[in-house]
Parts: sequence; structure tokens; C-alpha cells
Amino acid sequence: MSFAGKSLVKKLAATPWWRDFGSIAVLALVIFAVLPLCLDLFRLNLVGKYLTYAFVAVGLVLCWGYGGILSLGQGVFFGLGGYCMAMFLKLEASDPESTKIQSTPGIPDFMDWNQLTALPAFWEPFKSFTFALLAVPLVPAALALVIGLAMFKRRVGGVYFAIMTQTFAAILSILIIGQQGYTGGVNGITDLKTLHGWDIRTDAAKYLLYYINAVLLLGTVALGRWVLNTKFGKLLLALRDKEERVRFSGYDVANFKIFVFCLAAMFSAVGGAMFTLQVGFMSPSFVGIVPSIEMVIFTAVGGRLSLVGAVYGSLLVNYGKSYFSETFPELWLFFMGGLFIAVVMVFPNGLAGLAGQFRAWRAKRSGASGTAPEPVSATPDRSAVPAFGAEGGQS
Repeated sequence: MSFAGKSLVKKLAATPWWRDFGSIAVLALVIFAVLPLCLDLFRLNLVGKYLTYAFVAVGLVLCWGYGGILSLGQGVFFGLGGYCMAMFLKLEASDPESTKIQSTPGIPDFMDWNQLTALPAFWEPFKSFTFALLAVPLVPAALALVIGLAMFKRRVGGVYFAIMTQTFAAILSILIIGQQGYTGGVNGITDLKTLHGWDIRTDAAKYLLYYINAVLLLGTVALGRWVLNTKFGKLLLALRDKEERVRFSGYDVANFKIFVFCLAAMFSAVGGAMFTLQVGFMSPSFVGIVPSIEMVIFTAVGGRLSLVGAVYGSLLVNYGKSYFSETFPELWLFFMGGLFIAVVMVFPNGLAGLAGQFRAWRAKRSGASGTAPEPVSATPDRSAVPAFGAEGGQS
């Protein structure tokens, strides 16, 4: 890691608790007050969908930014969490009374279309809301555990691990599409209406789900910050930059990687479940390689060393997609590509690096105007850390 990168790590480690609290408080103000007051329900529902992607970005900050584990398959866990919630909602919408016109009442419509005559055994537990809630984080975490044991125990990492996660994303996407009678196929699981009899399609429900999603997201950011402030967080940075030295110090590096990979998977799964509730469907289009890479872009734009910055990155990129696709339907992909290139070239540390770049520019300008430089302090310059979260950077 470069000298600048080491200096950045020291600054991040020295970030006081009140600065973390302040950045999360500003984010809460934006999500809970500014956006609901400025946007109509349709746009606010779009923002709610964008915030579900932010769960994945926050997990990637832990996994990639601090742990050095680049996963290009986080859409797998996002989709699994969404499917677990969608299965419960679909079973509730497929009661015998609502499906009496089917050949086999009481099963989801896509199963009836594919000539299934009974509910598959692995669907049965999802009749319980409690089971569905537990399955949302635990099923993706179990898959992440299997992948982690298979990869990290064999010391597979770097670009090889990234390629393998892409492979898992492609496999799961193909599997879901191919098993149409059990998963809904390419259309996914649609026509989700109620949650324990509560209509999730009403305006009041959309507002409530938006705020529930926001509370869960802020809780996820706070949990991630707490993890990074522990000894485990410091070890994550150490194994990212000097993995062999950590291993020779007596730590089981594989176990650390497995834990943070599973934690990121659980964060992604919660976002997927909230996406299903707010949008009303889940399909394999959110599981494959392309959405997984887009989720990495959200993190990179926000700053891969900033939990709060990852949320802003998710909002900015998805807003850009919506704006460009509506305004320039034939050229929006080119505009988005230009946006990504500009961010990488002008703001290599993402949005979280803007404050640091501004301070450097101001210091350079002060020096050019003849102002005496400030004395060098023996303690880290904590003011260099951006106000809305830890500064992003590259190792």
C-alpha cells in the first residue's frame, strides 16, 4: 500500500465516535425529512428501491473496502433474500379462494401453468412468516458460508475469487430461469399483494415500507461502523494489506474472511427482502452478473471505505440511471458510462474523497498565495476525514 494509503488508514482508525454519529445523523435527516418533503410518492418509492441496493453497497464496504475481498456476485444474496420474502407473500396470495379458477387451487399460479399438482416440499415452510423472516438472512449466509469455506480455506482470493463469484451468480440465475415451475422462471415471482392481510400496494403502505427500509438501512450502517471500530475491524485492514503477516501472527485469516463475507451476504439479503416488499416482485434479473457488477459500481462511486458514502453512491448512480433513461432513452447508456468514467478519473476515491481533495486544493492555493503552512501535528489530522463518513481510497 502507498504512503498516502497508509496515512488514510491511520486517519480512518482515529475517526472519533462523534464524527461517525454526525455523518449518520446527516444521512438520517436526508432520508427521513428532506426526500419525503421534496418528492411525490412515485419518486419516493423509487428512492426506497434505490436504498435497498444500498444494503449491498454497505456490505461491500466491509467485504471489499476493508477486507480486500472483491465479490462480483452479491446479487446472488440480494436475490435470495428477495425470493425468501416473495415466497411467503406469494403463498399468502395463493389461498384456495383466490385461486379457485386454477386446475389445482391453493398453489401459485405459475406452478399451475406448469402443470404442478401439489406445492413443492421446499415451499411448505414459507407458509410461516417467522420462518420466512429467519430465512431471509440465514439462507444467503449459509450459501456464503459454503462458498467461503470452499474458497478461503484453499486460499483462493483476488481476481480468482471475483471470477468465481461471477460464476455463482450466473449459475443461480440460469437455475432460477430453468426451473420455471418452481421459481416462476424468467418472470420471477409476481402479483404480491398482502402481508398478513395488510395490502402492501396502498399509498399508506408504501410510505410505511419506505420508513421501515430507512430504519433498517441506518441500523445496518451503524452495525457496520461498530464492527469496524472493534479489533476485528482493525484486523480486516491488516489482512487486506499484509495478509501473510497476519497469518504468521497466529490468526486464522480464512475465518475472518468467511465472517465478513457472510455478514455482507446478510446485509444484501435484507435489502433484497425490502426490495420485494416495496416493488412487489422478485425476478432473476436481480441475481445475475450484470446487477452484481452494478452494485460494486455503487460502492466505488460512493467510496469503498465509507459506509455512509456507499449509500449516497447508490442514490446517485440509480438516480442517474432513471434520469438519463427518461430524458435520453436512446443515449442513456452512453451517459451512464461517461458518468462512471468521470467519477473514476476525477474522483478516484469516490464521493467520500471529495472533502479530502477540497482540503488539498485549499492548502495548495493558500501556499501559492504566500500563506505560511500550518505546523505539522504529531497526531493524525482528523479534520481530513469527510463530514459524511470515512474517506474512500485505493490501496
